[in-house]
Amino acid sequence: MKSIVLSLCVSIFFAGNILFAQDYQQDVIQTNKGDLTITFIKHGTLMFEYDGQVIHIDPVMRMGDYSELPKADLIVITHSHGDHFDLNAIEKVSKQNTKIVATEGCKESSEYLANAMIMNNNEKREIAGLEIKSIPAYNIKHKRDNGQPYHPKGEGNGYIFTFGGKKVYVAGDTENTPEMKALEGIDVAFLPMNLPYTMTPEMVADAAKAFKPKILYPYHFGKTDTNKLVRLLKDENNIEVRIRDMGM
Repeated sequence: MKSIVLSLCVSIFFAGNILFAQDYQQDVIQTNKGDLTITFIKHGTLMFEYDGQVIHIDPVMRMGDYSELPKADLIVITHSHGDHFDLNAIEKVSKQNTKIVATEGCKESSEYLANAMIMNNNEKREIAGLEIKSIPAYNIKHKRDNGQPYHPKGEGNGYIFTFGGKKVYVAGDTENTPEMKALEGIDVAFLPMNLPYTMTPEMVADAAKAFKPKILYPYHFGKTDTNKLVRLLKDENNIEVRIRDMGM
């Protein structure tokens, strides 16, 4: 009896999110074609479950235990940096018919991705029954000591997924670019917020005020004070800021 009670407790809703069996948090977003379940792994790593399919975003072994997580129907990679692109994790979570979407830089890094679907900036495709659009992800302000951006334009993607009429934007490693600020109709947005690689809370707030996602999740935030973003957007009544455990 105790084991039954424990298993039930794992699935109980708490303030809009669920505690996962591995202590990952989950949220459920309702769409017009069923629920989208979001599992918050760590850092920039996410898992979506929708319409019987499992989608892993930037799987990395040090972010999650992929021996226990569900196998992927689709894997989507934003760029080739090691905290987003991990061949060991990709192999661990793949099955025979798993589809992989990646950038050209990822493909060049490994023969394993020879058959991956490459998406460049500003492309739109239907993959695994989902509409996926790639959005440029790059730095404008923050650069290395040699003057090169941490994420040069043209190398990385964010992605907009359409799940039953809901548009979910996973921005990848980027700043508040003109392309981001011009987006429209975004229901859920994941925006990175850590220095010096991506955005400050002020930059995230600037972007959010421009394209007004209905739900905003800061992610990839390291030790950044997420409460600062909440304060910056406290008067934006049409943007719900949700803080979830994505820390390193």
